[in-house]
Amino acid sequence: MSVTEKNAIALGTFDGLHRGHAEVLSLTLQSGLNPCALLFDTHPAAVLRGAAPSSLITEKKRDALLAEQGITPLRICFSDIASLSAEAFFSDVLLQKLNAGALCCGENYTFGKNRSGNKSVLAALCKASGIPLYVAPTVDYEGAPVSSTRIRTALQAGEIEKANAMLGRPFSYAFPVVSGDRRGRLLHFPTINQFFPEGFIQPKYGVYASRVFVEGHYHAAVTNFGVRPTIGTESVRSETCILGFSGDLYGTETEVELLSYLREEQKFASLEELQEAISHDSRRAVAIFENTLAKQQETM
Repeated sequence: MSVTEKNAIALGTFDGLHRGHAEVLSLTLQSGLNPCALLFDTHPAAVLRGAAPSSLITEKKRDALLAEQGITPLRICFSDIASLSAEAFFSDVLLQKLNAGALCCGENYTFGKNRSGNKSVLAALCKASGIPLYVAPTVDYEGAPVSSTRIRTALQAGEIEKANAMLGRPFSYAFPVVSGDRRGRLLHFPTINQFFPEGFIQPKYGVYASRVFVEGHYHAAVTNFGVRPTIGTESVRSETCILGFSGDLYGTETEVELLSYLREEQKFASLEELQEAISHDSRRAVAIFENTLAKQQETM
């Protein structure tokens, strides 16, 4: 990027890259300038309140989604700007450091120390500096604005369809595949095991219909997230059976997308009962997977 090239900068937390964020980001593509998104090294709440909400997306996934749209991430340290007034943040950071030629935000955007700046303040600053401000309308879902907080609540309640509707894509994660206890192979349902890093959102414990993109196309899958009460494990994990696939994925960062919550975790009296339950879960997962695929094709 040329240091003299003017940037259209999307402003926000972008901690989920959900449908509301997408509206703001899309405005940068309409400006005719270099489309960018301002990203912080940490969630503002970690600096302002000492604790950040759980992450909905990894930095790697966020960067990939931005790259798909041709949007350049501009990263700054939030601690460096947390004490700046709204005016200082606008002039020192956005104009001078980041070379803003246009700004984009949502209806409820706030900035500056103690959130002293809002959409109206930003509009006045932009007008005085002769740069355009594009404001995205609020995106609603079921009568309320889409937000990262609502998405977290939905995931923790097992309401995956609601979370996915607000995200605008299936909730997913791509953490390293590690060696498990190979119980899945004994049950004729080999699985991949993945552990969530500290700070990443944990969905409701239970069994999910899911899908995994591997070897060039999506496979229906069944994912158990939790502690596997029949077998008994101390550590929480994601265990996914990719239906119709038997390759070696150890060491890869395989992405699992959750589609629907099937049932709560259950302690079965025997491995035979567990195997029967997994068979039933697999049939339901295939039906959900095929329905999801059909809906995608209808919108293409």
